[in-house]
Amino acid sequence: MTKRYAFLAFLAALLVVSAHAQDDLPFSVEPIASFDQPWALTFLPDGRMLVTEKSGNLRVVTQEGSMSSPIEGLPDVDYRGQGGLGDVVLHPDYADNGMIYLSYAESGVGDTRGAAVARGVLELGERGGRLTDVEVIWRQYPKVLDDGHYGHRLAFDDDGFLWVSSGDRQKFTPAQDMQSNIGKILRLNEDGSAPEDNPFVNYIEQDPLVDGVGPYDEIWTLGHRNPLGMAFDADGQLWVIEMGPAGGDELNRIVRAENYGYPLVSNGDHYDGREIPDHDTRPEFAAPVITWTPVISPGDLMIYGGDLFEDWRGDAFAAGLSSQAIVHIRFDGDGASEYARYAMGARIRAIEEAPDGSLWVLEDERADSRGRLLKLSPAD
Repeated sequence: MTKRYAFLAFLAALLVVSAHAQDDLPFSVEPIASFDQPWALTFLPDGRMLVTEKSGNLRVVTQEGSMSSPIEGLPDVDYRGQGGLGDVVLHPDYADNGMIYLSYAESGVGDTRGAAVARGVLELGERGGRLTDVEVIWRQYPKVLDDGHYGHRLAFDDDGFLWVSSGDRQKFTPAQDMQSNIGKILRLNEDGSAPEDNPFVNYIEQDPLVDGVGPYDEIWTLGHRNPLGMAFDADGQLWVIEMGPAGGDELNRIVRAENYGYPLVSNGDHYDGREIPDHDTRPEFAAPVITWTPVISPGDLMIYGGDLFEDWRGDAFAAGLSSQAIVHIRFDGDGASEYARYAMGARIRAIEEAPDGSLWVLEDERADSRGRLLKLSPAD
């Protein structure tokens, strides 16, 4: 598949998706608030939300749309290109310790940069709040030039482990390099240390070239490009959705110690038209459960567990950027397929389930408007 073919196919798919009127959506859409380049949201126990803005702001937002001043005390954010403030999640014991986790791009030596994860205690006030006791618990290694493909989605599992998606930083080969945590899915303890039962904990002892240096112990899987969505299903299975190159976006079922093949295999090709062997040419690599060509440009992934949309329990929903849609995915055992696509008329950056089962969506900022926070409820 050539770059020209992929581009034309993308345009054709965009026209098809755009042809579906928003009146046909199976939910009502209520605009709640607007933000400057919003990136992620998560719900607090009292029903309010934390929303990140890529430029470096974290805000508290009510479900009625009231918005706080930016939270003070956040780490310094390297805001350029695809970099900036990213994900936000609550510690599993947030109700007791008030701790939150943030991912972001940080600068390094000589104009290098990389993703990082910090945690701190959120102290809320009437008009905003402050993050205290901030500590950086994880960093991409090594920092590199360029400002793309950070990944840096965060998720906690039911056992209290923190999962981090780490993009390939548009550098290709580090995704296969065990001396780098770039292009990987990582499993960490809550303090950023590596669990003793991670698959590559002893790998460092087997490599005579490194002499005790390397991130092997935190790696769970490798061979990823730009994983921007992570979600656990009801059985605790982790699913990751990631951007392919020119074609070949992927939904992957994450299995301990597997190699997902990038950049050695992909169902897309390089942007300059050079072909990449498809997954079926290298069966030793884990194949994606779904691939998309034309791409959907996934920005986030959630798996629905509520009752408000009663027919959707257990289904996944991907936020589509270039596709300007919410992509509805249904599972069948270890497999999955696209069930429906809901045209939203804007780039969709994030999607989250509220405590009452409603869906909350962040638009990526467009040239003609600010990124909106939308509430989705069942259609009347």
